[in-house]
Amino acid sequence: MQLFAPSGYLTLTPAAKAELCNGCGAKGFGWTVPDSMWFLDIGEACNIHDFMYLVGQTEEDRHEADRVFLNNLIRIIEAKSKWQIVKMIRRRRALKYYWAVRHFGGPAFWAGKNDLDSLAVVA
Repeated sequence: MQLFAPSGYLTLTPAAKAELCNGCGAKGFGWTVPDSMWFLDIGEACNIHDFMYLVGQTEEDRHEADRVFLNNLIRIIEAKSKWQIVKMIRRRRALKYYWAVRHFGGPAFWAGKNDLDSLAVVA
């Protein structure tokens, strides 16, 4: 099975990947979102998404990372699910993961990317 990933991700050493990527869920709170979907490991799709959030610089980069995430989830589900009913249940969960990053992933994407000297202070 092949997943989409940027070239920079493909060149990461295992140590660098472990340092930069934390699987599914927000860093420090990953235990709240499992790296599996009905007993199917989706950690690699989450790691690729983490890396794309780390290196992305624009809102379009964020959208692309989220689309790649959903695409990779579907690829894993299609390749590793034996029965149609299981595929259907996992696809529904994949959409929930996708919508979660679309609606709540902004702060994670933008963390550390704003130059504090260029921010306006408002009262």
